[in-house]
Amino acid sequence: MHEQSKAAKRRFSDGAFHSRYFVGDGIDIGGKPDPLAQYGGLFAGMRGVRVWDLADGDAQLMAGVKDETFDFVHSSHCLEHMRDVREAMKHWIRIVKPGGYLVISVPDEDLYEQGNWPSRFNSDHKWSFTIHKNRSAMPRSLNVIDLLAEISDAVEIERIVLVRDFFRDALAGKVDQTLTPVAECAIEFVVRKRQITASATSSTPD
Repeated sequence: MHEQSKAAKRRFSDGAFHSRYFVGDGIDIGGKPDPLAQYGGLFAGMRGVRVWDLADGDAQLMAGVKDETFDFVHSSHCLEHMRDVREAMKHWIRIVKPGGYLVISVPDEDLYEQGNWPSRFNSDHKWSFTIHKNRSAMPRSLNVIDLLAEISDAVEIERIVLVRDFFRDALAGKVDQTLTPVAECAIEFVVRKRQITASATSSTPD
């Protein structure tokens, strides 16, 4: 419930969101009903944030959005609903300008799904996520580190964080703690689209 708003309060104390990540014009994929734009006055570097939600089209393809349009992409708890996570990431990267950032949050499978699949707390989840583990009991589990390694030619990894603010271990497996006004149990990762230099695009002379 209102995971973006919880994150906004936490991110306000982190200078990187003011000076690098939320700077310029952005798009908030899956932003309703809790859009990032409502906090524009608190992150002074944000000029504007477009909300992209179901009425705008398939978030996996972002059809109609031109390449390299936005300075940043933000998505809070939307990627786990995509049919094809890799296809979605390809298009989310496509619409960011070189040097721009993608700030993405997904549920952590151990803290949120808690070993249950299909998800007990959100039946529309098509994937579960972990930062990294050798084995997962979840049948649709994705390692974030592996996912980002696959696209490392296109992005630089800025940070990967396990967020468990106000998560109470004593309640694990009993309730969806994200329904409370304070608890977060998510993986947040930030990547930067690589700059393409002239030397990288020029052919090697014979």
